[in-house]
Amino acid sequence: MKKLLLVLLVAALAAFLFVGCLPGVTPSDDEDEDEDEVEIEICPTLTISDSVDVAGKTYIKAGSHTITVTFAVPTEPVSLWVPAKCVEKGAPEGVPDDAYEVVLYPDADKKVYTGEFDFSGVECCELYLYVLTCETCAPCKYPFIVDGVGPYAEIEITVDDCECVGCEIVFSSATVIDPCLPDVECCDDDCSGLAHWSMVLYDGDPFDECCDPDICEEPIGSCSETGCPIYCVTDDPCLTADTYYAVITLVDEVGNETVYYAKIVLSGDGSTDDCAVLVYEGTAADAPDCVDWDTETTDTVGVCTPDIVGVL
Repeated sequence: MKKLLLVLLVAALAAFLFVGCLPGVTPSDDEDEDEDEVEIEICPTLTISDSVDVAGKTYIKAGSHTITVTFAVPTEPVSLWVPAKCVEKGAPEGVPDDAYEVVLYPDADKKVYTGEFDFSGVECCELYLYVLTCETCAPCKYPFIVDGVGPYAEIEITVDDCECVGCEIVFSSATVIDPCLPDVECCDDDCSGLAHWSMVLYDGDPFDECCDPDICEEPIGSCSETGCPIYCVTDDPCLTADTYYAVITLVDEVGNETVYYAKIVLSGDGSTDDCAVLVYEGTAADAPDCVDWDTETTDTVGVCTPDIVGVL
C-alpha cells in the first residue's frame, strides 16, 4: 500500500512539473514576459552595397558587391550561398546544388558578417541569396535583381528652319507603329528602368585629340531629362551650316550607361535655303580615334530594343 501511495505521489509531482508542456495549457503572464525578453530573431538582415530600391524591388548593378549579414545575437557558424542561375518557374525550394558559397568574415561579436561576390556576366537576372545557420530549420532567402544591361533608345535626328535665320536640330526617340500590334516606344530599360538621359552638342570634333568630349571641346548646347520619351531641340542658338557632334547618354537606375554618338553635317540657312542634315553614327573606339564613324548616312542612332537574357 505504501509503495502504491509513493508511486501516485511521484506521478502527481511529475504532472505538476511538466504541466507547461502539455497541449492546451496556457502559460502565466510571468511566463509570457520571460518569453518576450528572450525572443530571438532567427533570420538576420541582409544588405548589398550600392543596391537600389525600385518599386519595392532590390536592384544591383552587375559587378562586385559587399554583402553584409547582421544578426540580433551572436551566431555561428553562418554560410551564404548565391545560385549559379536565375530563378526559374517551378524550381525546387532550397539552396540549388550548383550555388556558390561566399566566404564570410565575422566581427568580434559574431553578429555582423561580410563577404564579397562578383555578379558579373548577367543582363537582367532575378536571384535569391540564401543564409544558413544552425538556428534555422530552412535557409533564410532574400530576393534581388542583378542589372547588367544598359538602357536603350533609337533616336531620330531631323532638322527644321528656325523662326528667323538658321536651323534647329531635333532629337526624338522613335516609335514603332504596327497596325496589328500596340505601338512600341524605342526608349526604355528592360531591367531597373531608365533614370535619366542627356544630349550634348559640339561644333567641333570632341574626339580628334582626346577621348573625353568635355575636355576636348566646349559644348554649344545640351538637354537632359528623366525617363522617356527623349526630345531635344537645339533652337538656342539657331545653327548655321557646319559639322556638329552629339553625344547622347542614357543611365539606368543602378548606373549602367549607354552612349550614342552622332556626326551631323548641317546645310542650309533656314532663310534662302531649306535646312538639311546628313547623319553619321559613331562607335566608341580606343585612342587616338576614340570614335569610329560610319561611312554611310542614317536617319537614326541607337537601337530600338536589346535582347535580354539573364545568365550568371
